[in-house]
Amino acid sequence: MNLADSMAIVTGGASGLGEACVRSIVDGGGRAAIFDVQADKGEALVKELGENVVFVKTDVTSDESVQAGVNKAVDTFGSINVVVNCAGIGVAEKIIGRKGPMSMAMFEKVVQLNLIGTMRVIRYAVEQMVNNTPNDEGERGVIVNTGSAAATDGQVGQPAYSASKAGVVGMTLPVARECAEYGIRCCTINPGIFDTPMLAQLPESVRDALGKMVPFPQRLGRPSEYAQLARHIIENPMLNGEVIRLDGSIRMAAK
Repeated sequence: MNLADSMAIVTGGASGLGEACVRSIVDGGGRAAIFDVQADKGEALVKELGENVVFVKTDVTSDESVQAGVNKAVDTFGSINVVVNCAGIGVAEKIIGRKGPMSMAMFEKVVQLNLIGTMRVIRYAVEQMVNNTPNDEGERGVIVNTGSAAATDGQVGQPAYSASKAGVVGMTLPVARECAEYGIRCCTINPGIFDTPMLAQLPESVRDALGKMVPFPQRLGRPSEYAQLARHIIENPMLNGEVIRLDGSIRMAAK
């Protein structure tokens, strides 16, 4: 799919990996609906990028919110043909911590947002994409999901996060196989350690140490590098059902 023809929904699009994808899509001549709960950041991005961007305050843990958001994107652009799912949270908690057993409310929140939220957006987006006129390749849409290196290399304290991202990885192929019938592709990117708002709260010394864990290049990943890969997936019609690591060859240690 030509990026200039993209009418995209980007979840978590107000910051981090999602923001980078919004910028990339707009730079390529496409249009993007920012789905996020951060209204101040989303509206500031719209003000900066102009008429090809719309902000829709959306909570991916809510059916009503996502359906309303998708309807708003379709009303604004006429249709949608790209989804980039970047909304997510990373919470570390051991099974047995200082305060006792892990909070199941926390575990459920992470899975609800990272995994179920991803599928919630997919289901409403695909419902709209099947109505699109196919392009010369027979393509009606593209879905790009965000997994994590933690899906396979989860560290101590990451059972909730790793489980949620492993779920995203695990559903990639069945989603791609089912949606092939409609001319809709699905891939997942597994980023390693990226310079996102999740890491911005850490001291510089810790961020530097994390970057040095990466074999090459020895630094944190840049959101723009994630957006580059997302763009390539959108534009390359043969990429389908794939899970692609983007991590400088890092394999996370146990702790």
